[in-house]
Amino acid sequence: MHPVSPYPSTTPPGPPARSDRRPAPAAREPARRLRRAALGYLLAFVLTAVGFVGTGAGQLLDGTLLPRAERGGGYEQPTELVEPARAVLAWFGDPAVLGLLLVAVLLLGLLGRRPWAGVVGVGLVGASVVAAGVAKQVILRPELGVADSTTHNSFPSGHVAAAMALLLAVLLVLPAPARGWCAAPGAVGVCTVAACTMIAGWHRFSDVLGGVLLAAALFCLAAAVLARPRRDTGAASAAVEVGSFGLLGGVPLLALLALLAGVPAYPADTVTGGAGGLFVAIVAGSGFVALVVATVLVLLRPVDFARPAPGRGPAPGREPGPGAESDSSAAGVRSVPQIMIDKATSTGMQ
Repeated sequence: MHPVSPYPSTTPPGPPARSDRRPAPAAREPARRLRRAALGYLLAFVLTAVGFVGTGAGQLLDGTLLPRAERGGGYEQPTELVEPARAVLAWFGDPAVLGLLLVAVLLLGLLGRRPWAGVVGVGLVGASVVAAGVAKQVILRPELGVADSTTHNSFPSGHVAAAMALLLAVLLVLPAPARGWCAAPGAVGVCTVAACTMIAGWHRFSDVLGGVLLAAALFCLAAAVLARPRRDTGAASAAVEVGSFGLLGGVPLLALLALLAGVPAYPADTVTGGAGGLFVAIVAGSGFVALVVATVLVLLRPVDFARPAPGRGPAPGREPGPGAESDSSAAGVRSVPQIMIDKATSTGMQ
């Protein structure tokens, strides 16, 4: 048995492991999909603004569903639900209540190892409210000679945008299995706020659609920053691609054209009477909220926003570097040239 050589090894170390800092194409795909979805929602938002605010048929449809009140000139509907609707809007618009809801989003993000998702979710709610206020100032409602229509612009609804953004912020901080359980009651809350804005006469039917689409577009842009593929899902299905652009852009366009094409054939006093228009507006608005929430859930199915837990090994798809052999040598496994050098050295010493 030869003694271990006291001289350092002259074997050149192996090349260092390469570290590719650029994410793999599969890792970048969720962000691309969400950006395409944001473009689809934004397209639907623009189409809604142009179709309802800038055309006579759109203004007529808004007036048909929610006709102006005989007294006061507003759009408050003649129903016993006005006072409860005002109470709901006053509660939701209370800064203290909204602040507590945003704190809850931050806490959910911390508990679920998604702190940055919580911060982005809070920013999403604030950005939606600000964007809705700016849009009201920028979008002009022209005078097109439509009966019972005013030039006062209320598109989009800030309350609906805030409610929708709050629901999407919660989906941002929740783990994937819990999103569906929260989406259903959250959508009911958004529908309630939307219905109350129309009952109280604060907003038209088109304002509800605009608020939902605006919040969804901003959500997709924000989520694209944090998105990464989930470990327990494979490649995205074709349904996700359809939902990311075609469903968000094409379906609202076809629905809008169908509605606007049919409005001029029916006078405002014959399509719906009394509370019938309000009922149609609430049902249609609720269905639209459910459609957008469903498409968001499809988009988020292969996406997660949590940081990878430490100690789980290399990232998926990453090969071990060439320096792995040198690491094993350092652990006690000597290479053949090293053994020969040690043998020659020990023989010379003897």
